[in-house]
Amino acid sequence: MTAGALARRGFGDSVRALSLVTAAGLDTSDDADVIGALGAAADPDQALLGLVRLLETSPDPDEVRAALRRESDLRERLCRVLGAGTALADHLVRHPEDWRELRGADAARTPEPEEARRGLLHTVGAHPDDEAPVADPAVVEGDGADPSATLRHTLRVAYRRRLLRLVGRDLTGVNSVEEVAAELSDLASSLLDAALAVARWESPEDAALCRLSVIGMGKCGGRELNYVSDVDVVFVAEPVGDADEQAALRAATGLATAMMRIPAETDAEGTLWEVDPALRPEGRNGPLVRTLASHVAYYERWAKTWEFQALLKARPIAGDVALGRAYGEAISPMVWESSGRKGFVEDVQAMRRRVVAHIPTGEAERELKLGPGGLRDIEFSVQLLQLVHGRTDERLRSGNTLRALAALSEHGYVGRGDAAGLTEAYRFLRRTEHLLQLERLRRTHLMPDPDSPDGPARLRGLGRALGFTADPVRELTEARKRVSAEVRRLHEKLFYRPLLNAVAKLPEGEARLSPGQAEDRLGALGFADPRGALRHLESLTSGISRRAAIQRTLLPVMLGWFADSPDPDAGLLGFRQVSEALGTTPWYLRLLRDDVRVAERMAWLLGTSRYVTELLLRAPGSVATLADDADLRSRPPRTLMAEADAALRRYDTPEEAVSAVRALRRRELLRTASADLLGVSSVEEVGSALTDIAAVTIDAALRAAYKKVVADFGGEELTRVCVVAMGRFGGGELTYASDADVIYVHDPFPGVDGGKATRQAMTIVRELARLLEIPQAEPPLKLDTDLRPEGRSGPVVRTLDSYAAYYRRWSQVWESQALLRARPIAGDHGLRSAFLALVDPLRYPDGGIDTSAVLEIRKLKARMEAERLPRGADPTLHTKLGRGGLSDVEWVAQSLQLRHAHEHPDLRTTGTLETLRVAVAHGLLSAEDGVVLERAWRLASRVRGMVMLVRGRPGDSLPSDLRVRAALGEAMGYRDSSDDDESDVEAEGPAEQLTETYLRATRRARAVMERVFYDD
Repeated sequence: MTAGALARRGFGDSVRALSLVTAAGLDTSDDADVIGALGAAADPDQALLGLVRLLETSPDPDEVRAALRRESDLRERLCRVLGAGTALADHLVRHPEDWRELRGADAARTPEPEEARRGLLHTVGAHPDDEAPVADPAVVEGDGADPSATLRHTLRVAYRRRLLRLVGRDLTGVNSVEEVAAELSDLASSLLDAALAVARWESPEDAALCRLSVIGMGKCGGRELNYVSDVDVVFVAEPVGDADEQAALRAATGLATAMMRIPAETDAEGTLWEVDPALRPEGRNGPLVRTLASHVAYYERWAKTWEFQALLKARPIAGDVALGRAYGEAISPMVWESSGRKGFVEDVQAMRRRVVAHIPTGEAERELKLGPGGLRDIEFSVQLLQLVHGRTDERLRSGNTLRALAALSEHGYVGRGDAAGLTEAYRFLRRTEHLLQLERLRRTHLMPDPDSPDGPARLRGLGRALGFTADPVRELTEARKRVSAEVRRLHEKLFYRPLLNAVAKLPEGEARLSPGQAEDRLGALGFADPRGALRHLESLTSGISRRAAIQRTLLPVMLGWFADSPDPDAGLLGFRQVSEALGTTPWYLRLLRDDVRVAERMAWLLGTSRYVTELLLRAPGSVATLADDADLRSRPPRTLMAEADAALRRYDTPEEAVSAVRALRRRELLRTASADLLGVSSVEEVGSALTDIAAVTIDAALRAAYKKVVADFGGEELTRVCVVAMGRFGGGELTYASDADVIYVHDPFPGVDGGKATRQAMTIVRELARLLEIPQAEPPLKLDTDLRPEGRSGPVVRTLDSYAAYYRRWSQVWESQALLRARPIAGDHGLRSAFLALVDPLRYPDGGIDTSAVLEIRKLKARMEAERLPRGADPTLHTKLGRGGLSDVEWVAQSLQLRHAHEHPDLRTTGTLETLRVAVAHGLLSAEDGVVLERAWRLASRVRGMVMLVRGRPGDSLPSDLRVRAALGEAMGYRDSSDDDESDVEAEGPAEQLTETYLRATRRARAVMERVFYDD
């Protein structure tokens, strides 16, 4: 084998490698398998050098070479170990017989946890079955000069041998990352137990006075230790028999101190790892050892949030078993109740931010553990979810990160995809961390610096060890960036999930509802039918499905939100119906769990609005729009028109096509109503959105009707047709309950018989109305043609010439006023323009309307108030025709248009508020009067819309039923101010506040109307 062949096998310095192969006594031809195994190591050059060193110190190098040639398992393990770093190669040089730890079936077997403990205790001559094992130096070979030193050295070497065997299995893929971490934790626990046995032998007087238990914290407590990591511990002790407590604590402190020294000593074996007791009560300032009662007293009275988070992983790992168990039983309930502490979630989140802030400058991007997208992000996310939800769900109470993450996923607290992503990332980061630490068996979490002299070579070896072979450095770098970005994304999603705050703030006992307590609690929350509400809860949460598990997490929080709505019972019923309608749809509950804003908004909408509930039951998938305000805002007409066009193309029959367009309108009604109730859209935006979707629906239906009717007429197009919006529709001010006021215009094509063309036009508009009102699940859109010339007595559809003749001969001032809001919204564009050209002189007459016309308008207004107000209606509370209501404001605006639009073209608008603003700008109305009128119009419009939203049926007055009026007030944002000392509202309840506000606003508007409208 040449130097070139060695280079192809991965050796960096192939000339030197050829020399070392010869020094190792290997033949480049006959020992191809051995050389190939060396080349497969993370660092082939280092592996080859390590083998040469081992053979030089071995008492029988031929035996080693023979074994390597004969035993493929040994060959792979030894070469991988030697190529992983210098530390274990140094161990093999010091103990050349230990290569045998890597051969045979025993080297491939994963030991049971108790096996390591018993083995290390036997190493120091202690009996594993004793209640308090004590070392015996007589069983240890040594020079006799210092038995204690001999015991400690023997124990440390035994630990390294077991570690060597574990690394052999790890690097050859026998064990997973989880299994390696668990075995490392068990090895550390076993070493501490054996070290304590040595300490008892060294100080038998102290051992006789106390019982000492070692509680593992952090990674060791969670059985997820690294190769080299501080082993976090807490010590708990009790006196033996009648021993004085203080004397027992001093004795226990001596034993604990001696025990901690053994793994941390520095000799030829190097430091194994440090034992860190800093997580004890009061930290480094507190006593090293406490009694159980002292621990409990501290945690009950003084412990901070981070201390309970640390205790999540607490586990007895060495020493007195019974005492360790008692410690766990006493502390565990406090850990799982800690999330109920005020500000708990915020404290944990702030602590994570502090950790990131304290990373040294320039190291954050290389930090596998503490940096953004590192292990700490995963661990903090999992621990926070555990502590919040584990308060009531014992299935989540694991100190092990991956086991806890699996439980969180299995029981619905974390999405399967998110859990899988975090699990994969955790394994990658821990595997990378392990390989870094194996280089020199030193504690590190930093990726090699690519700009350092040995950085590229270290990155290459690390990449190869992780399985990246094409371009190890580039592939490793890209994988690390990808994993870190995904961890950061998921950490921010889960760690800052608002549901955590909501669940954590639930009073004790409410995080899970038991049937025995739930009914009383539901009644206290304001449910009128607690028993019925309980049935809904049982239906939603019963069973062992993932869906039921997520509901059990959501509902205790959502009940409070339902209780904050005007009708909690209706809200919970609606939630059950929507949940059942969506069935096993995977995204629905995941959305509610992961985006608490959606769940809170949904509870409010369902408990407030029958209108929204009915729409949502027809389109439950629209729940997704609640996640983002942008999704709730009205979409531009162009977008709606494109969807309507697609529906017309998709279906063959006009009935199917228009049904699809009506479904589009239903979705937009729900979007608009939700935005309205949630305060996302203003009154103007609501009116505009309702108008736009009505116009798009009519336009699409007209095209479908036109196509069908023309086909029925033998394919002959006889006339053009357009639909003109009138009234609130024309003004862009539709409400949820408004009919669409329209008039129809048609214009026969040249040479077509007028009567036949009118018959076709009449058939078209009848078909249009039919398509829009066919009984089906989609809400109908009723077209009202009462504002046409001659009213109900006149023809439904007229030609453009007929309109011109009528207006020339018969037009009255009220028709000019009605035409102020005329706006073509569907049909032939040329005809639309021609119609506007016809009516503009009528509604914007040169010189304005004369005095007689002004008087006529005033008479009409007075007669309307006298005749059209429903019998028994309170004129102060009627939003449309009452004093200071919509009619008062609109007649002021329209009178200003009729009198002044000829001289101010910008007054030529169909919208009420826009007219008022232009009138103020031109001095036709004072700014103060404009504000008063606008405020009253907005309030009356909002009340009118909210009546429909809350009750699910229209109404023009403030409801006389005080319960309904209170619900209306709550829907509009009024809250009970009886407990608010700073409130400047005299009325206390929502109903009273709404009434007082409405009467004040309309009273002022009425005064302005009477002064402006009747002012000559």
